[in-house]
Amino acid sequence: MEVRGERECRDCGTRWSYFETGSVACPDCDSLRSVGTGERKRHTDAPAELELGPVLARLGDDPLADLTDDVKEACRAYLRKRGFVRGGDLKPLDDAYLAAEELAQAADVFARLRDPTDDERWYLTALLRAADTGERPAASDVPPRMHPARGLAAADATLAYRRDATAYLDDHPDPDARAALGPLRDRAKRVRALEGDVDPTEADDLVTAARRVGRYLIEGDADALAAARESLSSAE
Repeated sequence: MEVRGERECRDCGTRWSYFETGSVACPDCDSLRSVGTGERKRHTDAPAELELGPVLARLGDDPLADLTDDVKEACRAYLRKRGFVRGGDLKPLDDAYLAAEELAQAADVFARLRDPTDDERWYLTALLRAADTGERPAASDVPPRMHPARGLAAADATLAYRRDATAYLDDHPDPDARAALGPLRDRAKRVRALEGDVDPTEADDLVTAARRVGRYLIEGDADALAAARESLSSAE
């Protein structure tokens, strides 16, 4: 959507950036009587925090399977607010978004497992404990039955990033970048069609390709775009 990034409170006159707060409420007096000012810009990203405190407080006391619904709800609430265009500028596909995607998928997969192994419990717990830092287990450490979590997270994050990059290109046309977004979409949809059950290194390569396209659009790094197109071509 396109919004006016600056707001002014009609009650006290305070000015603030909607792009930073994501709220029309005045930060000084809490009044909802505000008006947007300035130029309209595309904006899809709202301030958000991944609220896992209540779940972490129960970790170790409750069975891990009993936490999965709350984990998914917290992650999805966070992801619904997040995007990659802020005030007209494209942002990178960040670790925090990707970690929340993988944690949500891992909780879903774990909830459906019969007789989870210690490795599978470790994987979900590791994601849960480190989600606020954006850290994820290495591809080689993802247990086989949890491969779909890594794959689906990569596919969904890539498709979300592609959607915002496409919108960004509507305002900043670039035929070379747009040409790379088609294969990126196709690759992500293929992983989705396989229900994410691909080697974790393949999932990570998909994310890397999306990030390289982003780096080209954000920094003008032509080598990054060339590497993304080469990796997507070789994966076909």
